[in-house]
Amino acid sequence: MRVARPRPIQNSKFKIQNSSDPIAIALAEDIGAGDLTSKYFVGPERGRGRIFAKERAIAAGVEVAAEVFRRVDPKLKVRVVRKSGSRVAKGATVLEISGPVRSILTGERVALNFIQRLSGVATLTRSFVDAVGPRRTRILDTRKTTPGLRALEKAAVVAGGGVNHRFGLFDMVMVKDNHLLASAKLPALQKAIRKFRRENPGLRVELEADTLRQVRNFLSLDGVDVILLDNMKPADIAGAVRLGAGRVQFEASGGVALETVPAIAATGVDFISVGALTHSARAIDFSLELL
Repeated sequence: MRVARPRPIQNSKFKIQNSSDPIAIALAEDIGAGDLTSKYFVGPERGRGRIFAKERAIAAGVEVAAEVFRRVDPKLKVRVVRKSGSRVAKGATVLEISGPVRSILTGERVALNFIQRLSGVATLTRSFVDAVGPRRTRILDTRKTTPGLRALEKAAVVAGGGVNHRFGLFDMVMVKDNHLLASAKLPALQKAIRKFRRENPGLRVELEADTLRQVRNFLSLDGVDVILLDNMKPADIAGAVRLGAGRVQFEASGGVALETVPAIAATGVDFISVGALTHSARAIDFSLELL
C-alpha cells in the first residue's frame, strides 16, 4: 500500500526528536511549521475553554491532553477537572484551559484525539469488567495496540478497570501454537523453560493450549505460571481449571465478546484476555468549547 507523503515543511516548530514520544509525534504531524489558520484569522486575545464529554463514558487520556496544551504554549494554564478513570456524564467537563486563544485552538485537535481514543478504550474495558460481575476473573489487554500508542492504550485499560498483560516480547514468555510447532516435544519444552528460568528470574512463563490433553501435558512441566486456553468452550475451560486448581493460573482467550464473558467468568478462570479493548474500541465524542 502506498502512503501519500506530506509536503516537507521548512523550519518546523514541532519536530520529531524522540520517536518514542507520542505527544511529540502528534504535534509534529499536526502543527508542523505552525497553525496557519490561527495565525492569520485569530487575534492575540486571551480566553478560556473547556473539553467536555458529549456522551457517557469512562474518561482517559485527560492528563495526556493537558500535556499537549502545555507543550503547545507554556503560557497556557491547564486544569484537570476529571481524572482518567472517572465516570463522566454527557456534558461533564474534564479539562479547562485558559490563556492565548490561538494556542488553545492550535492544541485542540491533538488533545481531543488523545482523549477520544483513550476514553474509548477505557469505556469498552469497563463494559467487559462490568460483564464479569462479582466473580474474581480479571480482564486483560493484549499486544493488539495502535503502533506507538501502546503505553497510553494500556494505561487506558487500567483506567477502565482492566489489567495489563505483558507489555511486549521482552517482559514475559508466551509460548503460542506456532512456537510449539517449532519445539513440539515436551522434553525440549521443559529444557527451554528451565533455561529461561535460570537466565530470567522473576519473569513469567505462559503456554497456549487448545485442548484438555495439552493442558494435562503442560501441567506435568515445571516452571509454568499460566496456561492460555485458546478458543475453548466454557465446559472445557471449567475442566481445565479443575485439573490445574492451585497449581497454575488460567487465561481464556479467543472469540470473547460482551455476551460470552459471564459464562466464561463463571468457569473460575483467572483471566480473560480481550484484543478488542485496544483494536476495536470506538472513539468517545468529546468537544472543546471556548467560553
